[in-house]
Amino acid sequence: MKKFAFAALAVAAVAALNIPVPASAATIKVEYVYSGTVKESGGEASCPEGQVMTGRSHYGDENADTTYQCSWIFIDGVQVEVFTGDWYGYAKESRSNFSAPLDQAIVGRWHHGDENGSTIYKTGALYWQGIQVRITDRTWTGSYTESGHTTQAGFNQVMTGRNHSGDENGKTYYQYGTVTFAG
Repeated sequence: MKKFAFAALAVAAVAALNIPVPASAATIKVEYVYSGTVKESGGEASCPEGQVMTGRSHYGDENADTTYQCSWIFIDGVQVEVFTGDWYGYAKESRSNFSAPLDQAIVGRWHHGDENGSTIYKTGALYWQGIQVRITDRTWTGSYTESGHTTQAGFNQVMTGRNHSGDENGKTYYQYGTVTFAG
């Protein structure tokens, strides 16, 4: 009983001094909910509203299909809002290298043609109850052969970049970042 009383007094003293008490750690969950397929040589692949890219697979050349995986993000059971921007990152596909701006995830990719065609990306900023969500520890994967691969974000990660060189036999890398929230 004495320990409980002492703890209650300590909490009351801290509150009286207006010293912020750290909140408990937020529970973050990235939940896969959607996949869409487009022909690689001419299509826009965008996640539905409120979702971000978390995976991609492609098997074949530019005439084959590419499948994108999209996910919702929840913090403490409440869905994170995704505010999308404009398309940008215009590059020739055979030497494209794109990283989303700080604390943004990829939400769309548009590509036209073969490896000499253009590729652009759309990103989204993440907010939970009006507070920006961070994407930290952005790291690149090892290389995949473009014409035959599947990639998927790790635990609580989202896609933040893509690098490709060459044609369908060239190498592709992905950048993934971890969703974090300080509250």
